[in-house]
Formats: sequence, C-alpha cells, structure tokens
Amino acid sequence: MKWSFVAALVLFAGCTQPPAPSTARPAAALEPSAAPPSAAVEHVDGAAAKKLVQGGARLVDVRTPEEYAAGHIEGAVNVPVDTVETRDLGAKDQPIVLYCGSGKRSARAAAALRAKGFARLYDLGPMSAWSE
Repeated sequence: MKWSFVAALVLFAGCTQPPAPSTARPAAALEPSAAPPSAAVEHVDGAAAKKLVQGGARLVDVRTPEEYAAGHIEGAVNVPVDTVETRDLGAKDQPIVLYCGSGKRSARAAAALRAKGFARLYDLGPMSAWSE
C-alpha cells in the first residue's frame, strides 16, 4: 500500500510540473529571412523599389483606373485591387512591386497574390514613397 501511495504521488507530481521553457521565438521576433519567400511580403522604401524595378520587377498600381489616369509612377501597370486575383500578372516567381494611395490596398493586393502563390512580393505602400 505504501508503494502505491508513493507511485501515485510521483505520477501526480510529474503531471503538475510546469512545462519546460520554450526556445521558440514569437513570430514577431523572426527575421524576414527566416520566413519562406512565399509566406512573406517585404515592405520596401522608394530606393529599394526603384532598384527592384530597374532589375526587372513588375510595378503594379492597385488603385482605381481613375486614380491611375490622374497620375501614376512611370512604367506602372494598373491592376485595381479588386481584380488582382483574376488578372494574369506573369510568372509566380517574378518580382512584383505594389503600390496604392495610402498602403492599405497594396497590402490587400499583396495578401491576395500571396494566397495565389506569388513568391516575390514587395509592398511600396503609398505612391508618395516612390519619391522619398
């Protein structure tokens, strides 16, 4: 009987110990390079966006056709955010730089394209960042 009590006590103690501390870092602490290319959208400034476009990245304006007609970055194609999922934007491994008016629509477009399997997405955010 004594052994049964000791065995039950050991089992109970083993079940109530706190878990060992985790060595995993929170997702927010991960470096951008730690995420797979298709899982992340990189935010870029104007200088980086220009370099990407000069290197062959497609520049996509996700604003409305009216906004695009009123002014856009030279070389950009207009693909309104509500149509990015249905438009042919080329190879899924081709780099794409997205921008809009404030950064909200470019983020939405990037999420939609990432879900479609595009692997090299760069979010400039607002068009004004191009000249900064």
